[in-house]
Amino acid sequence: MGLGGCIILIAVGAILTFATDWDMQGVNLDLVGVIFMIVGLIGVATFSSIARRRRVVMPPTTPVVEDPHHHHHNRSDYSDGYGA
Repeated sequence: MGLGGCIILIAVGAILTFATDWDMQGVNLDLVGVIFMIVGLIGVATFSSIARRRRVVMPPTTPVVEDPHHHHHNRSDYSDGYGA
């Protein structure tokens, strides 16, 4: 379940808890709404901790070393374009 699903659970739970006065025999809709909100909050916390862990940038494992013996050639080093 993604972040959107968690937010929908929180919204539906709040609606069931605070905005309805329905009475169903054997079902306490206020309690169901609170459970939805708690599950949605746990989902948001879990999603944000996973997303935070994915954003960690690891440094490169092999360092970049310049070779001091490597020479760069200029075009002026060649007289006719073929190295002769």
